[in-house]
Amino acid sequence: MTGATERQPAGAAASEPLAWTPNGGEPQPLGAVIAGGRSSRYGEPKALSRIGGRRLIDRVVDALSVATSDIVLIANDPVLAAVSGLPSRPDALEGLGALGGIHAALCWARELRRPGVLAVACDMPFLEPALLIDILGTARERMMPDVVLPESEGRRGVEPLCAYYGTRCVAAIERAASQGDRRMIGFHDQVSVVRVPLDVVKRYPHADRIFFNVNTTADRDLAERVLSREPDRFDVV
Repeated sequence: MTGATERQPAGAAASEPLAWTPNGGEPQPLGAVIAGGRSSRYGEPKALSRIGGRRLIDRVVDALSVATSDIVLIANDPVLAAVSGLPSRPDALEGLGALGGIHAALCWARELRRPGVLAVACDMPFLEPALLIDILGTARERMMPDVVLPESEGRRGVEPLCAYYGTRCVAAIERAASQGDRRMIGFHDQVSVVRVPLDVVKRYPHADRIFFNVNTTADRDLAERVLSREPDRFDVV
């Protein structure tokens, strides 16, 4: 990736994901945690805040690792990159927000000859692993469309930071960016998109909170209260 630097976490061995080779079986998508900028609304790297005694980023990685084994971090905050425990790169295109994170992850996947990325936001403590598995399953069943993302009752009607993206999206994102379009779905009319219907999403456990994200300390406190009412399936005793 032009202009990108790779960071290794201090005190930890973050192994680089390997390039796919023809004798390596089916090429697997990268898992990509999209961390974005410097958490200005939160006041510190929110991915490092603790919910139920565990870092938010670790909760996200736990869910993502059920669906795919090679996980990377896209982060512009050097502190987060240094302590995450994951191979990390910053955005290659500045000023695009979360879309820049998707683009950086896809460029990395393309370098490694991977078909794409399963991308999730760093601030979603209640991700459902079964949904992530099914997003990748849908991608394979549909012969790897460019985008597979779940519908939701959110303002966009879909969840672009819990989605599969194929590497063909790189060019479409760059075209949209060159026209000043930073929207997460602004390039969708240039690629093939498959949606996981809302009625299917609602069948997953705790569907009402799968896409809950932590933007403020109040959100963090709410997540703590939710966990206090129900044991966390990812807690390790």
